[in-house]
Amino acid sequence: MLELEHEFRVVDVHARLTPTEGMGGRGRTTTPDRLEREFHQAGIVKAVVTPAPTPDASYLRANNGVARLSVDRPFVAFARIDGSRAPDAIANPLRSVIGGQRSHHTTPEDVEQYGYDDRFHGFAIDPSVDGLPGASVLETLESVGLPVLVSGGVDASPEVLAETVLGRSFPVVVAHFGGHPLNRELMDRMIDLLGEYDDCYLDTSFVRYREQLERALLEHPDRVFFGSGAPACHPNVAVMEILTLDVSEDMLRRAFSKNACRVIEPLAPEWE
Repeated sequence: MLELEHEFRVVDVHARLTPTEGMGGRGRTTTPDRLEREFHQAGIVKAVVTPAPTPDASYLRANNGVARLSVDRPFVAFARIDGSRAPDAIANPLRSVIGGQRSHHTTPEDVEQYGYDDRFHGFAIDPSVDGLPGASVLETLESVGLPVLVSGGVDASPEVLAETVLGRSFPVVVAHFGGHPLNRELMDRMIDLLGEYDDCYLDTSFVRYREQLERALLEHPDRVFFGSGAPACHPNVAVMEILTLDVSEDMLRRAFSKNACRVIEPLAPEWE
Protein backbone atom coordinates (compact mmCIF):
# COMPACT_ATOMS: atom_id res chain seq x y z
CA MET A 1 0.00 0.00 0.00
CA LEU A 2 1.27 3.46 -0.81
CA GLU A 3 2.27 5.68 2.08
CA LEU A 4 -0.48 7.96 3.32
CA GLU A 5 0.68 11.56 3.01
CA HIS A 6 -0.48 14.11 5.58
CA GLU A 7 1.09 16.88 7.63
CA PHE A 8 0.25 15.60 11.10
CA ARG A 9 2.43 13.92 13.70
CA VAL A 10 0.45 10.82 14.67
CA VAL A 11 0.82 8.58 17.71
CA ASP A 12 -1.30 5.48 18.26
CA VAL A 13 -2.56 4.38 21.69
CA HIS A 14 -4.16 1.10 20.63
CA ALA A 15 -2.25 -1.64 18.82
CA ARG A 16 -1.68 -5.29 19.60
CA LEU A 17 1.45 -7.35 19.16
CA THR A 18 1.73 -11.13 19.46
CA PRO A 19 5.24 -11.95 20.74
CA THR A 20 5.47 -15.49 19.35
CA GLU A 21 3.26 -17.85 17.42
CA GLY A 22 1.16 -20.23 19.43
CA MET A 23 0.66 -17.92 22.41
CA GLY A 24 -3.05 -17.54 21.84
CA GLY A 25 -5.02 -14.31 21.65
CA ARG A 26 -7.94 -13.25 19.47
CA GLY A 27 -8.08 -11.66 16.04
CA ARG A 28 -5.49 -11.05 13.36
CA THR A 29 -1.83 -11.16 14.35
CA THR A 30 1.23 -9.70 12.67
CA THR A 31 5.00 -9.57 12.98
CA PRO A 32 6.75 -6.62 14.64
CA ASP A 33 8.47 -5.70 11.38
CA ARG A 34 5.22 -5.67 9.43
CA LEU A 35 3.46 -3.64 12.13
CA GLU A 36 6.29 -1.11 12.12
CA ARG A 37 6.14 -0.93 8.33
CA GLU A 38 2.37 -0.35 8.36
CA PHE A 39 2.78 2.41 10.94
CA HIS A 40 5.36 4.07 8.71
CA GLN A 41 2.98 3.89 5.74
CA ALA A 42 0.30 5.64 7.79
CA GLY A 43 2.62 8.31 9.19
CA ILE A 44 2.41 6.95 12.74
CA VAL A 45 5.64 7.73 14.58
CA LYS A 46 5.02 5.88 17.88
CA ALA A 47 2.44 3.41 19.14
CA VAL A 48 1.33 1.78 22.37
CA VAL A 49 1.42 -2.01 21.99
CA THR A 50 -0.05 -4.70 24.22
CA PRO A 51 -0.49 -8.46 24.00
CA ALA A 52 -3.86 -9.64 22.73
CA PRO A 53 -6.30 -10.71 25.47
CA THR A 54 -6.26 -14.46 26.12
CA PRO A 55 -8.90 -16.23 28.22
CA ASP A 56 -7.84 -17.79 31.51
CA ALA A 57 -4.06 -17.46 31.13
CA SER A 58 -1.18 -15.62 32.76
CA TYR A 59 0.15 -12.64 30.82
CA LEU A 60 3.68 -12.71 32.21
CA ARG A 61 5.28 -14.35 29.17
CA ALA A 62 3.29 -12.28 26.68
CA ASN A 63 4.07 -9.00 28.45
CA ASN A 64 7.77 -9.76 28.58
CA GLY A 65 7.68 -10.67 24.88
CA VAL A 66 6.03 -7.40 23.92
CA ALA A 67 8.55 -5.44 25.99
CA ARG A 68 11.42 -7.27 24.29
CA LEU A 69 10.04 -6.65 20.80
CA SER A 70 9.55 -2.95 21.55
CA VAL A 71 13.28 -2.34 21.99
CA ASP A 72 14.71 -0.23 19.14
CA ARG A 73 11.24 0.08 17.60
CA PRO A 74 8.72 2.94 17.83
CA PHE A 75 6.65 0.87 20.25
CA VAL A 76 5.62 1.77 23.81
CA ALA A 77 4.86 -1.38 25.78
CA PHE A 78 1.85 -1.59 28.12
CA ALA A 79 1.53 -4.64 30.40
CA ARG A 80 -1.77 -6.50 30.08
CA ILE A 81 -3.36 -7.39 33.40
CA ASP A 82 -6.42 -9.39 34.39
CA GLY A 83 -8.81 -9.29 37.32
CA SER A 84 -10.64 -11.53 39.72
CA ARG A 85 -14.14 -10.24 38.94
CA ALA A 86 -16.35 -10.73 35.90
CA PRO A 87 -17.85 -7.44 34.63
CA ASP A 88 -21.42 -8.57 35.33
CA ALA A 89 -20.47 -9.27 38.95
CA ILE A 90 -20.64 -5.50 39.48
CA ALA A 91 -24.37 -5.51 38.79
CA ASN A 92 -24.90 -9.01 40.23
CA PRO A 93 -22.66 -9.67 43.29
CA LEU A 94 -23.75 -13.32 43.33
CA ARG A 95 -21.97 -13.70 39.96
CA SER A 96 -18.62 -13.25 41.72
CA VAL A 97 -19.42 -16.31 43.82
CA ILE A 98 -20.81 -18.56 41.10
CA GLY A 99 -18.35 -18.59 38.24
CA GLY A 100 -17.08 -15.00 38.35
CA GLN A 101 -13.58 -15.91 39.49
CA ARG A 102 -10.68 -16.53 37.09
CA SER A 103 -8.06 -19.15 37.83
CA HIS A 104 -5.35 -16.63 36.89
CA HIS A 105 -5.37 -12.95 37.74
CA THR A 106 -2.89 -10.15 38.33
CA THR A 107 -1.88 -9.49 41.94
CA PRO A 108 -0.87 -6.19 43.57
CA GLU A 109 2.71 -7.47 43.58
CA ASP A 110 2.53 -8.05 39.82
CA VAL A 111 1.30 -4.49 39.29
CA GLU A 112 4.18 -3.11 41.36
CA GLN A 113 6.68 -5.18 39.41
CA TYR A 114 5.33 -3.95 36.07
CA GLY A 115 4.86 -0.40 37.31
CA TYR A 116 8.46 0.07 38.37
CA ASP A 117 9.94 -1.82 35.43
CA ASP A 118 11.10 0.82 32.95
CA ARG A 119 10.16 -1.47 30.04
CA PHE A 120 6.46 -0.79 30.67
CA HIS A 121 4.69 2.56 30.57
CA GLY A 122 1.12 1.63 31.42
CA PHE A 123 -1.41 -1.16 31.70
CA ALA A 124 -4.17 -2.64 29.53
CA ILE A 125 -7.24 -4.67 30.42
CA ASP A 126 -10.12 -6.05 28.38
CA PRO A 127 -12.89 -6.75 30.91
CA SER A 128 -14.79 -9.05 28.55
CA VAL A 129 -11.83 -11.46 28.57
CA ASP A 130 -9.64 -10.35 31.47
CA GLY A 131 -12.25 -9.57 34.11
CA LEU A 132 -11.93 -6.51 36.35
CA PRO A 133 -9.36 -5.79 39.08
CA GLY A 134 -10.24 -6.16 42.74
CA ALA A 135 -9.85 -3.44 45.34
CA SER A 136 -6.23 -4.27 46.26
CA VAL A 137 -5.07 -4.20 42.64
CA LEU A 138 -6.89 -0.91 42.01
CA GLU A 139 -5.19 0.60 45.07
CA THR A 140 -1.80 -0.50 43.75
CA LEU A 141 -2.60 0.94 40.31
CA GLU A 142 -3.32 4.24 42.05
CA SER A 143 0.01 4.03 43.88
CA VAL A 144 1.89 3.36 40.64
CA GLY A 145 -0.01 6.08 38.76
CA LEU A 146 0.56 4.86 35.19
CA PRO A 147 -2.21 5.14 32.57
CA VAL A 148 -4.60 2.22 32.11
CA LEU A 149 -6.14 1.36 28.73
CA VAL A 150 -9.55 -0.29 29.25
CA SER A 151 -11.60 -1.86 26.46
CA GLY A 152 -15.16 -0.60 26.89
CA GLY A 153 -18.28 -2.02 25.34
CA VAL A 154 -21.31 -4.19 25.85
CA ASP A 155 -19.40 -6.36 28.34
CA ALA A 156 -18.02 -3.35 30.22
CA SER A 157 -20.56 -0.55 30.06
CA PRO A 158 -19.79 3.08 30.96
CA GLU A 159 -21.65 2.56 34.24
CA VAL A 160 -19.54 -0.47 35.16
CA LEU A 161 -16.35 1.43 34.34
CA ALA A 162 -17.56 4.37 36.43
CA GLU A 163 -18.03 2.06 39.41
CA THR A 164 -14.64 0.39 39.06
CA VAL A 165 -11.84 2.33 37.36
CA LEU A 166 -12.98 5.90 36.73
CA GLY A 167 -12.44 8.68 39.25
CA ARG A 168 -9.23 7.19 40.60
CA SER A 169 -5.78 8.75 40.71
CA PHE A 170 -4.53 7.20 37.47
CA PRO A 171 -5.49 8.16 33.90
CA VAL A 172 -7.98 5.84 32.22
CA VAL A 173 -8.16 5.59 28.43
CA VAL A 174 -11.43 3.91 27.41
CA ALA A 175 -10.98 2.12 24.10
CA HIS A 176 -13.56 2.15 21.29
CA PHE A 177 -15.30 5.17 22.88
CA GLY A 178 -16.69 2.60 25.32
CA GLY A 179 -19.02 1.16 22.69
CA HIS A 180 -17.50 -1.98 21.17
CA PRO A 181 -18.88 -3.42 18.97
CA LEU A 182 -20.37 -0.40 17.18
CA ASN A 183 -22.87 0.52 19.90
CA ARG A 184 -23.72 4.21 19.44
CA GLU A 185 -25.76 4.43 22.63
CA LEU A 186 -22.84 3.24 24.76
CA MET A 187 -20.49 5.64 22.94
CA ASP A 188 -22.79 8.57 23.68
CA ARG A 189 -23.06 7.59 27.34
CA MET A 190 -19.28 7.35 27.56
CA ILE A 191 -18.86 10.79 25.98
CA ASP A 192 -21.31 12.13 28.57
CA LEU A 193 -19.11 10.76 31.36
CA LEU A 194 -16.16 12.86 30.18
CA GLY A 195 -17.91 15.78 31.84
CA GLU A 196 -17.83 13.98 35.19
CA TYR A 197 -14.31 12.51 35.21
CA ASP A 198 -11.29 14.74 34.58
CA ASP A 199 -8.74 11.96 34.06
CA CYS A 200 -10.80 9.92 31.60
CA TYR A 201 -9.98 9.77 27.89
CA LEU A 202 -11.36 7.97 24.84
CA ASP A 203 -9.49 6.25 22.02
CA THR A 204 -10.87 6.06 18.49
CA SER A 205 -10.11 2.39 17.72
CA PHE A 206 -13.01 0.71 15.87
CA VAL A 207 -15.23 3.78 16.14
CA ARG A 208 -16.83 4.05 12.71
CA TYR A 209 -19.40 6.78 13.35
CA ARG A 210 -18.62 10.36 12.32
CA GLU A 211 -21.33 11.73 14.59
CA GLN A 212 -19.76 10.34 17.77
CA LEU A 213 -16.18 11.11 16.70
CA GLU A 214 -17.01 14.71 15.84
CA ARG A 215 -19.17 15.18 18.94
CA ALA A 216 -16.37 14.03 21.27
CA LEU A 217 -13.79 16.25 19.57
CA LEU A 218 -16.04 19.29 19.57
CA GLU A 219 -17.24 18.90 23.16
CA HIS A 220 -14.02 17.54 24.70
CA PRO A 221 -11.12 18.36 22.34
CA ASP A 222 -8.50 17.47 24.98
CA ARG A 223 -9.87 13.99 25.75
CA VAL A 224 -9.71 12.11 22.44
CA PHE A 225 -6.71 9.94 21.52
CA PHE A 226 -6.11 8.31 18.16
CA GLY A 227 -6.11 4.51 18.27
CA SER A 228 -5.78 2.42 15.13
CA GLY A 229 -6.75 -1.01 16.43
CA ALA A 230 -3.90 -2.52 14.40
CA PRO A 231 -3.40 -5.19 13.21
CA ALA A 232 -7.16 -5.90 13.01
CA CYS A 233 -7.53 -2.56 11.21
CA HIS A 234 -4.83 -1.24 8.87
CA PRO A 235 -3.40 1.99 10.33
CA ASN A 236 -3.88 3.77 6.99
CA VAL A 237 -7.63 3.18 7.20
CA ALA A 238 -7.82 4.34 10.80
CA VAL A 239 -5.87 7.54 10.10
CA MET A 240 -8.00 8.34 7.05
CA GLU A 241 -11.19 8.04 9.09
CA ILE A 242 -9.98 10.82 11.38
CA LEU A 243 -8.62 12.99 8.55
CA THR A 244 -12.07 13.11 6.93
CA LEU A 245 -13.85 14.48 10.03
CA ASP A 246 -15.39 17.94 9.79
CA VAL A 247 -13.39 19.52 12.63
CA SER A 248 -10.62 22.09 12.82
CA GLU A 249 -6.98 21.34 12.09
CA ASP A 250 -6.15 22.12 15.72
CA MET A 251 -8.59 19.44 16.91
CA LEU A 252 -7.02 16.93 14.54
CA ARG A 253 -3.55 17.73 15.89
CA ARG A 254 -4.82 17.22 19.42
CA ALA A 255 -6.43 13.88 18.60
CA PHE A 256 -3.49 12.61 16.58
CA SER A 257 -0.74 13.50 19.04
CA LYS A 258 -0.95 16.35 21.55
CA ASN A 259 -3.58 14.85 23.84
CA ALA A 260 -1.95 11.44 24.18
CA CYS A 261 1.53 12.91 24.66
CA ARG A 262 0.35 14.77 27.77
CA VAL A 263 -0.79 11.52 29.38
CA ILE A 264 1.62 8.91 27.95
CA GLU A 265 5.01 10.57 28.16
CA PRO A 266 7.04 8.16 25.96
CA LEU A 267 4.83 9.11 22.99
CA ALA A 268 6.05 12.72 23.11
CA PRO A 269 8.71 13.95 20.65
CA GLU A 270 12.23 13.48 21.94
CA TRP A 271 13.00 17.17 21.57
CA GLU A 272 10.22 18.22 23.99
